Amino acid sequence: MIKVVIVDDHELIRIGLSKLLEAHSGIKVVGTTSTAESVKKIVDEEKPDVVLMDIKMPGMGGFEATKRLLRHYPNLKIIAISSCDEEPFPSKLIQAGAIGFLSKGCNVEELVLAINKAYNGIRYISPDIAQKMALKKANREDQNPFEKLSERELQVMLMITSGQKVQDISNSLCLSSKTVNSYRYRLFEKLNVNNDVELTHLAIRYGILENFNQLEENKEK
Repeated sequence: MIKVVIVDDHELIRIGLSKLLEAHSGIKVVGTTSTAESVKKIVDEEKPDVVLMDIKMPGMGGFEATKRLLRHYPNLKIIAISSCDEEPFPSKLIQAGAIGFLSKGCNVEELVLAINKAYNGIRYISPDIAQKMALKKANREDQNPFEKLSERELQVMLMITSGQKVQDISNSLCLSSKTVNSYRYRLFEKLNVNNDVELTHLAIRYGILENFNQLEENKEK
């Protein structure tokens, strides 16, 4: 029996994935949570084989949760499942230690396949995402500017474009406000933007943000 934990900030997705997976023999959902901060407690208690991890969530998000979990449980298999499926997210999550990456648009058969492969130590990336990753490597002239960012800068960028303030980011990542601001201004320089609103517009342009709703929450500091 493969024990699975689901981490996603949308309740309907957690409920839907749980029901779909429970319908398959050999898979048991042993826990769900809406925040990256709370997943370690579930892993400590339930000892799952696989964690399905969203990337973009309030708080520290999937990048940091993936790294922290693998520091404590190096044999844990983490599959990122996210709507942020454009580069550089898949590459960065794989570098952070995830064994798989799926789009939230995948069907349940592909999800079950990925879980089984992960359980057996085999990496799985959705074919369309893998193709995008390969094409990006082959054609460096069409580089996404967000690929210039380090893993931490990308993480801070996601949190800023989600409307989180510097102090909130500081608390979630256990960093000083000064350090967060250093990352913030460094990514501004790399992306040639001047403030959070311009950063959000650029993220939308490259498909990192799905819609314009977050613009209302992003105010220049």
